[in-house]
Amino acid sequence: MPQTATTGTVPAPTPAATPGALALAPRFSDAPRTPRPPRRPSRRSRNPYLRLFAHPGTRAFTLGNLIARVPMGMFTVSAVIMIAGSRGSYALAGAVTATGLAATAVVAPFTARLVDRYGQRRVARPATALAFLGSVSLLLCVHFGAPAWTLFASYAATASTPNIGGMSRARWAHLYRHDPAAVHTANAFEQALDELCFMVGPVLAALLCAALFPEAGTLIGAVLLLAGMLLFTAQRATEPPVAPRSAAPGGSPLRIPGVPPLLAVFLATGAVFGSMEIVTLAFVDGPLAGPVMALQAVGSFLAGLWYGALPQAPVVRRRLLLCLAAMTALMALPLAASGTGSLLALAGALLLAGMATAPTMVTGMTLVQRLTPEGRLNEGMTLAVTALLGGISAGAAAGGWLVEWAGPAKAYALPVCAAALATTIATTALRPRRARQG
Repeated sequence: MPQTATTGTVPAPTPAATPGALALAPRFSDAPRTPRPPRRPSRRSRNPYLRLFAHPGTRAFTLGNLIARVPMGMFTVSAVIMIAGSRGSYALAGAVTATGLAATAVVAPFTARLVDRYGQRRVARPATALAFLGSVSLLLCVHFGAPAWTLFASYAATASTPNIGGMSRARWAHLYRHDPAAVHTANAFEQALDELCFMVGPVLAALLCAALFPEAGTLIGAVLLLAGMLLFTAQRATEPPVAPRSAAPGGSPLRIPGVPPLLAVFLATGAVFGSMEIVTLAFVDGPLAGPVMALQAVGSFLAGLWYGALPQAPVVRRRLLLCLAAMTALMALPLAASGTGSLLALAGALLLAGMATAPTMVTGMTLVQRLTPEGRLNEGMTLAVTALLGGISAGAAAGGWLVEWAGPAKAYALPVCAAALATTIATTALRPRRARQG
């Protein structure tokens, strides 16, 4: 029964009362009215992350997304441990994984274009099945001592793995297309998941390979990828509709004004991550290297959750410039800490430096979404990830060379320079008139 607006009582009519008298009788008594206390906002309305999952189906596809994304942090470590342990060559292991990265840079945008054209379910399932077979082929070739070229061919087949993070972001963008604040929170949540998986994945891979058998990390990672993708694509209600060919703009997102310089920003940002990783490995040089490196991901994970709860920036391009400038400043902390020779100081500096990572990536991905038409959204985000991976590879190579030439402590200057380069590109190339709605 609905409640009245006051705490007063409604007088009951007497049995002798006539309908006319009832109509003229006062509806409420003359008792003093007590105002109703203001309703406190519910926890769901106050927490932007809980609001995301109010939409049906979001929890199920997020669970599948998480299961399928954890192996992304497992495969490289698992392959290196498996190949180096069996063949006794880290050079071979590095060459095989580098080949897989190069193949991904070529294949991933093509796979994303097919996803945009035919839908996530129709493309992601067979593409994931091919990647699963490539992983199984790799571990069998390693286990049975097949020729080295078979390792390259097998690992290259895993490049068909769809960009699960991009597909998940596309779902959020579709579900909350009329709520930019929710899309901003969803992008931050996805970036936090990225950091979480790259914290857990390498550790899980190393534990599996050491506790079970050298091929365990690759095998379990492949199973998780396939199972997670099947669960993710089973959620048809949240899958973005396929844009009609007549409505979808033709050509590559590379032709869209503003996209090429933004990809250059992602390339330079990837160099920050790749160089920081290799330089930290060289500086720590021991069993503590993994935990110390993980602190940067921890800082990014926490900052990503905090950033997602903030209001969305009215001008995304300006927010991106601020994030890149903050990343440049924070990347100077490990350089300063390395001069002290203290591992504790370096660990704290990496934790703080990582806090600029997630806000920068979230803002960059938001700008990609603003610039890319909906019919090309998966392709646009995959191009950004491909540029990021290319930067990581180039940064790792440059970082390794600088470590050999100048030493690990001085090599920490490379991430600072890469971050400054990203800031310069964004400042000079991303004009406001080109950043549509951004």
